[in-house]
Amino acid sequence: MADTSASPVREAAGVMQGSPLAAGIKGRRRLLRDTPAALILIAPVIVLFAIAVIYPLVETIRLSFWDIQGLRKPAFIGFGNYARLFADAAFRNTLLTTLIFTIGTTVISVAIGWVLAMLCAFAPQQTLPFRVMIFAAFGISEAVSGYMWIGIYRPDAGGLLNSLIQLLGFPGFAHAWLGDANTALWALIVAASWSGVGLPLMLIFAAIQAIPKSVLEAAYMDGAKPLSTMRHIMMPLSMPGVRVAVFINLLSALRAFDIIYILTGGGPVRSTETVGYFMYRESMTQFKLGYGAAATVILLLAVLIISIPAIIQRTAGAK
Repeated sequence: MADTSASPVREAAGVMQGSPLAAGIKGRRRLLRDTPAALILIAPVIVLFAIAVIYPLVETIRLSFWDIQGLRKPAFIGFGNYARLFADAAFRNTLLTTLIFTIGTTVISVAIGWVLAMLCAFAPQQTLPFRVMIFAAFGISEAVSGYMWIGIYRPDAGGLLNSLIQLLGFPGFAHAWLGDANTALWALIVAASWSGVGLPLMLIFAAIQAIPKSVLEAAYMDGAKPLSTMRHIMMPLSMPGVRVAVFINLLSALRAFDIIYILTGGGPVRSTETVGYFMYRESMTQFKLGYGAAATVILLLAVLIISIPAIIQRTAGAK
């Protein structure tokens, strides 16, 4: 009787069974089998995302091509709103204000967050309650923070900043910080930066905590001083947290609204009006929905442009 177990067909099948081709076929079959279940599980998320994000986005883009003012009959004007925006000197000033506000708050917030994270990382264990208080202080909302800074910037004797200036013997420097167009934007940047320190502080502190203990122990055994350890080990290895903090703070500053509304309302003479506040004013107080929607689309494009480097970096990291 012939031995069929060693036939060429069986040998080919055995080789085929363990080959990459067979593994690929098995993987595709598993994918086809699991796909319906995966779609069913993710369907609610897709529906909610479409309702909460996709529909408002599409509707805003659609409105930006229409002239809608109050109760007047809407009229399709194509790119007319965009042409009006860039011909509007107030909007061009708003773009410059947004650029200064975004860069200023991001740089100050991340710099302060970085310094505080380094100090917290070096602080002894007995200072844990104080470190918790520092983290908690930056966790309050922008609205509450805004009212706190109103008290600090008050132009009368009740204002904390002016009182401190007079106490130090410089009464001539007392000023209506939020009432002067020359100082209002910088006063707003300082207040918004203070509100935005919390996130960089947590992200950078987490990045420092993720540094392997063996690296720090090796540095101590080599006789490295705390300042040298901070400069040559902690600062370079905390850069991933810094990059994420810069990216998130840029996006937050671009769409800032709460603290501007509470502190200055865009004034005086629109000197603190960013794009986010501009679209609110045009849409909600001037009832120019199409005009405000066009400003919203421009803000969205700015956010997408800022997001591109992060997306590219994320994609490269995934590969």
